[in-house]
Amino acid sequence: MIATLSTVVVVGLIVIFLPMTPGWDRVRSSFFDGEILAKTFPSLLSAFRWDVAIFLWCTPAIAILGLLIALCRDARAPALFPLRIFGVLYTDIFRGVPVILIVFLIGFGVPGLGLQRPWNSPYIWGSLALILTYSAYVAEIFRAGIESIHESQRAAAKSLGLSHADIMRYVVLPQAIRRVVPANMNMLVALQKDVALLSFIGPVELLRQAGVHKSLLANFTPYVGAAIIFLAVTIPVTRFADYLIAKQNKARS
Repeated sequence: MIATLSTVVVVGLIVIFLPMTPGWDRVRSSFFDGEILAKTFPSLLSAFRWDVAIFLWCTPAIAILGLLIALCRDARAPALFPLRIFGVLYTDIFRGVPVILIVFLIGFGVPGLGLQRPWNSPYIWGSLALILTYSAYVAEIFRAGIESIHESQRAAAKSLGLSHADIMRYVVLPQAIRRVVPANMNMLVALQKDVALLSFIGPVELLRQAGVHKSLLANFTPYVGAAIIFLAVTIPVTRFADYLIAKQNKARS
Protein backbone atom coordinates (compact mmCIF):
# COMPACT_ATOMS: atom_id res chain seq x y z
CA MET A 1 0.00 0.00 0.00
CA ILE A 2 2.83 2.39 0.85
CA ALA A 3 4.62 1.61 -2.42
CA THR A 4 1.42 2.19 -4.40
CA LEU A 5 0.70 5.44 -2.62
CA SER A 6 4.21 6.82 -3.12
CA THR A 7 4.10 5.88 -6.80
CA VAL A 8 0.76 7.62 -7.30
CA VAL A 9 2.06 10.74 -5.55
CA VAL A 10 5.20 10.91 -7.71
CA VAL A 11 3.29 10.34 -10.96
CA GLY A 12 0.70 12.91 -9.92
CA LEU A 13 3.36 15.52 -9.20
CA ILE A 14 4.92 14.93 -12.62
CA VAL A 15 1.57 15.20 -14.38
CA ILE A 16 0.70 18.40 -12.51
CA PHE A 17 3.99 20.28 -12.55
CA LEU A 18 5.52 19.24 -15.89
CA PRO A 19 2.95 21.13 -18.00
CA MET A 20 3.57 24.19 -15.83
CA THR A 21 7.21 24.52 -16.96
CA PRO A 22 7.85 27.47 -19.34
CA GLY A 23 9.00 25.42 -22.33
CA TRP A 24 6.54 22.53 -22.09
CA ASP A 25 4.45 23.63 -25.07
CA ARG A 26 7.51 23.71 -27.34
CA VAL A 27 8.73 20.34 -26.06
CA ARG A 28 5.30 18.77 -26.52
CA SER A 29 4.98 20.01 -30.09
CA SER A 30 8.55 18.96 -30.96
CA PHE A 31 8.61 15.51 -29.33
CA PHE A 32 5.03 14.41 -28.68
CA ASP A 33 3.03 15.37 -31.76
CA GLY A 34 0.37 12.68 -32.08
CA GLU A 35 -0.42 13.48 -35.70
CA ILE A 36 3.21 13.12 -36.78
CA LEU A 37 3.59 9.95 -34.74
CA ALA A 38 0.58 8.37 -36.46
CA LYS A 39 1.85 9.48 -39.85
CA THR A 40 5.40 8.13 -39.47
CA PHE A 41 4.85 5.06 -37.31
CA PRO A 42 4.05 2.62 -40.17
CA SER A 43 7.29 3.44 -42.00
CA LEU A 44 9.21 3.15 -38.73
CA LEU A 45 7.80 -0.33 -38.22
CA SER A 46 8.75 -1.24 -41.77
CA ALA A 47 12.32 -0.04 -41.21
CA PHE A 48 12.48 -1.98 -37.93
CA ARG A 49 12.37 -5.18 -39.97
CA TRP A 50 16.00 -4.54 -40.87
CA ASP A 51 16.88 -4.25 -37.18
CA VAL A 52 15.23 -7.60 -36.57
CA ALA A 53 16.92 -9.21 -39.59
CA ILE A 54 20.40 -7.99 -38.57
CA PHE A 55 19.76 -9.15 -35.01
CA LEU A 56 18.66 -12.61 -36.17
CA TRP A 57 21.67 -13.30 -38.37
CA CYS A 58 24.16 -11.83 -35.88
CA THR A 59 22.93 -13.77 -32.84
CA PRO A 60 23.98 -17.33 -33.85
CA ALA A 61 27.32 -16.08 -35.16
CA ILE A 62 27.98 -14.28 -31.87
CA ALA A 63 27.06 -17.36 -29.84
CA ILE A 64 29.33 -19.66 -31.88
CA LEU A 65 32.30 -17.29 -32.03
CA GLY A 66 31.93 -16.38 -28.36
CA LEU A 67 31.96 -20.05 -27.35
CA LEU A 68 35.04 -20.72 -29.50
CA ILE A 69 36.89 -17.78 -27.94
CA ALA A 70 35.94 -19.01 -24.46
CA LEU A 71 37.28 -22.47 -25.30
CA CYS A 72 40.51 -20.87 -26.53
CA ARG A 73 40.90 -19.09 -23.20
CA ASP A 74 40.25 -22.36 -21.35
CA ALA A 75 42.84 -24.32 -23.35
CA ARG A 76 45.16 -25.96 -20.82
CA ALA A 77 47.59 -27.96 -22.94
CA PRO A 78 50.99 -26.23 -23.22
CA ALA A 79 50.91 -26.66 -27.01
CA LEU A 80 47.67 -24.65 -27.12
CA PHE A 81 49.09 -21.68 -25.20
CA PRO A 82 48.99 -19.48 -28.37
CA LEU A 83 45.22 -20.00 -28.44
CA ARG A 84 44.98 -18.69 -24.89
CA ILE A 85 47.00 -15.63 -25.85
CA PHE A 86 44.74 -15.10 -28.86
CA GLY A 87 41.64 -15.37 -26.68
CA VAL A 88 42.99 -12.85 -24.16
CA LEU A 89 44.01 -10.36 -26.86
CA TYR A 90 40.69 -10.74 -28.67
CA THR A 91 38.56 -10.05 -25.60
CA ASP A 92 40.80 -7.22 -24.42
CA ILE A 93 40.72 -5.44 -27.78
CA PHE A 94 37.05 -5.76 -28.64
CA ARG A 95 35.85 -5.06 -25.11
CA GLY A 96 38.20 -2.11 -24.79
CA VAL A 97 37.14 -0.26 -27.94
CA PRO A 98 33.65 1.36 -28.04
CA VAL A 99 31.17 -0.40 -30.29
CA ILE A 100 30.63 2.68 -32.42
CA LEU A 101 34.36 2.89 -33.21
CA ILE A 102 34.42 -0.75 -34.32
CA VAL A 103 31.39 -0.04 -36.51
CA PHE A 104 33.14 2.96 -38.09
CA LEU A 105 36.49 1.21 -38.57
CA ILE A 106 35.03 -1.89 -40.19
CA GLY A 107 31.96 -0.33 -41.80
CA PHE A 108 33.97 2.37 -43.58
CA GLY A 109 37.41 0.75 -43.70
CA VAL A 110 36.67 -2.57 -45.40
CA PRO A 111 34.44 -1.17 -48.20
CA GLY A 112 37.21 1.38 -48.76
CA LEU A 113 39.34 -1.45 -50.14
CA GLY A 114 37.32 -1.19 -53.34
CA LEU A 115 35.38 -4.44 -53.04
CA GLN A 116 32.70 -5.16 -55.60
CA ARG A 117 29.05 -5.61 -54.75
CA PRO A 118 27.67 -7.19 -52.64
CA TRP A 119 30.89 -7.36 -50.61
CA ASN A 120 30.96 -3.61 -50.03
CA SER A 121 27.53 -3.65 -48.38
CA PRO A 122 27.30 -1.80 -45.05
CA TYR A 123 24.87 -4.48 -43.89
CA ILE A 124 27.61 -7.11 -44.14
CA TRP A 125 30.44 -5.16 -42.53
CA GLY A 126 28.23 -3.47 -39.96
CA SER A 127 26.98 -6.89 -38.91
CA LEU A 128 30.56 -8.15 -38.73
CA ALA A 129 31.44 -5.27 -36.41
CA LEU A 130 28.62 -6.24 -34.05
CA ILE A 131 29.56 -9.92 -34.22
CA LEU A 132 33.22 -9.27 -33.39
CA THR A 133 32.38 -6.92 -30.54
CA TYR A 134 29.61 -8.86 -28.88
CA SER A 135 31.37 -12.21 -29.22
CA ALA A 136 34.10 -10.82 -26.94
CA TYR A 137 31.53 -10.09 -24.21
CA VAL A 138 29.73 -13.40 -24.75
CA ALA A 139 33.08 -15.24 -24.61
CA GLU A 140 33.72 -13.83 -21.14
CA ILE A 141 30.25 -14.91 -20.03
CA PHE A 142 30.86 -18.43 -21.35
CA ARG A 143 34.28 -18.49 -19.69
CA ALA A 144 32.72 -17.52 -16.36
CA GLY A 145 30.25 -20.37 -16.78
CA ILE A 146 33.02 -22.83 -17.62
CA GLU A 147 35.11 -21.77 -14.62
CA SER A 148 32.06 -22.09 -12.34
CA ILE A 149 32.09 -25.86 -12.84
CA HIS A 150 34.00 -27.33 -9.93
CA GLU A 151 37.38 -28.83 -10.72
CA SER A 152 36.37 -32.09 -9.03
CA GLN A 153 33.96 -32.80 -11.89
CA ARG A 154 36.81 -32.59 -14.38
CA ALA A 155 38.92 -34.84 -12.19
CA ALA A 156 36.11 -37.36 -11.83
CA ALA A 157 35.51 -37.43 -15.59
CA LYS A 158 39.23 -37.79 -16.23
CA SER A 159 39.40 -40.75 -13.82
CA LEU A 160 36.73 -42.44 -15.92
CA GLY A 161 38.97 -42.19 -18.97
CA LEU A 162 37.35 -39.27 -20.75
CA SER A 163 39.56 -37.10 -22.91
CA HIS A 164 39.74 -33.33 -22.42
CA ALA A 165 37.47 -32.85 -25.45
CA ASP A 166 34.89 -35.30 -24.08
CA ILE A 167 35.03 -33.68 -20.64
CA MET A 168 34.24 -30.32 -22.18
CA ARG A 169 31.53 -31.74 -24.42
CA TYR A 170 29.68 -34.01 -21.99
CA VAL A 171 30.46 -32.64 -18.52
CA VAL A 172 31.47 -28.97 -18.50
CA LEU A 173 29.71 -27.25 -21.40
CA PRO A 174 26.16 -28.59 -20.78
CA GLN A 175 26.25 -27.19 -17.24
CA ALA A 176 28.15 -24.00 -18.11
CA ILE A 177 25.86 -23.02 -20.98
CA ARG A 178 22.77 -23.56 -18.85
CA ARG A 179 24.19 -21.37 -16.10
CA VAL A 180 24.95 -18.41 -18.36
CA VAL A 181 21.65 -18.30 -20.24
CA PRO A 182 20.27 -15.36 -18.16
CA ALA A 183 23.42 -13.30 -18.63
CA ASN A 184 23.42 -13.95 -22.35
CA MET A 185 19.76 -12.92 -22.52
CA ASN A 186 20.82 -9.51 -21.24
CA MET A 187 23.45 -9.37 -23.98
CA LEU A 188 20.70 -10.03 -26.53
CA VAL A 189 18.81 -7.01 -25.21
CA ALA A 190 21.92 -4.85 -25.60
CA LEU A 191 22.54 -6.23 -29.11
CA GLN A 192 19.00 -5.42 -30.23
CA LYS A 193 19.54 -1.80 -29.23
CA ASP A 194 23.05 -1.50 -30.67
CA VAL A 195 21.87 -2.62 -34.11
CA ALA A 196 20.76 1.01 -34.40
CA LEU A 197 24.43 2.03 -34.47
CA LEU A 198 24.67 0.68 -38.00
CA SER A 199 22.59 3.64 -39.14
CA PHE A 200 25.79 5.71 -39.02
CA ILE A 201 27.33 3.72 -41.89
CA GLY A 202 24.35 3.57 -44.23
CA PRO A 203 21.67 0.94 -43.53
CA VAL A 204 18.20 2.46 -43.49
CA GLU A 205 16.95 0.79 -40.33
CA LEU A 206 14.73 2.21 -37.60
CA LEU A 207 17.02 4.94 -36.29
CA ARG A 208 18.02 6.13 -39.77
CA GLN A 209 14.36 6.17 -40.88
CA ALA A 210 13.45 8.22 -37.80
CA GLY A 211 16.25 10.63 -38.71
CA VAL A 212 14.89 10.96 -42.25
CA HIS A 213 11.43 11.84 -40.93
CA LYS A 214 12.95 14.26 -38.43
CA SER A 215 14.77 16.09 -41.24
CA LEU A 216 11.73 16.21 -43.51
CA LEU A 217 9.23 17.27 -40.84
CA ALA A 218 11.56 19.33 -38.62
CA ASN A 219 10.18 17.44 -35.64
CA PHE A 220 11.67 14.98 -33.14
CA THR A 221 8.52 12.91 -32.64
CA PRO A 222 9.74 10.12 -34.99
CA TYR A 223 12.57 9.48 -32.53
CA VAL A 224 9.97 8.98 -29.81
CA GLY A 225 8.21 6.52 -32.11
CA ALA A 226 11.49 4.64 -32.61
CA ALA A 227 11.97 4.53 -28.82
CA ILE A 228 8.47 3.08 -28.39
CA ILE A 229 9.24 0.30 -30.88
CA PHE A 230 12.53 -0.56 -29.17
CA LEU A 231 10.83 -0.59 -25.77
CA ALA A 232 8.07 -2.87 -27.04
CA VAL A 233 10.73 -5.44 -27.93
CA THR A 234 13.33 -5.03 -25.21
CA ILE A 235 11.10 -4.78 -22.13
CA PRO A 236 9.53 -8.27 -22.53
CA VAL A 237 12.97 -9.78 -23.20
CA THR A 238 14.41 -7.99 -20.15
CA ARG A 239 11.60 -9.23 -17.95
CA PHE A 240 12.15 -12.76 -19.24
CA ALA A 241 15.87 -12.47 -18.44
CA ASP A 242 14.99 -11.29 -14.93
CA TYR A 243 12.67 -14.28 -14.56
CA LEU A 244 15.44 -16.67 -15.59
CA ILE A 245 17.89 -15.05 -13.15
CA ALA A 246 15.35 -15.28 -10.29
CA LYS A 247 14.60 -18.89 -11.18
CA GLN A 248 18.32 -19.71 -11.23
CA ASN A 249 18.93 -18.01 -7.90
CA LYS A 250 15.99 -19.86 -6.36
CA ALA A 251 17.34 -23.18 -7.61
CA ARG A 252 20.74 -22.46 -6.03
CA SER A 253 19.32 -21.41 -2.65
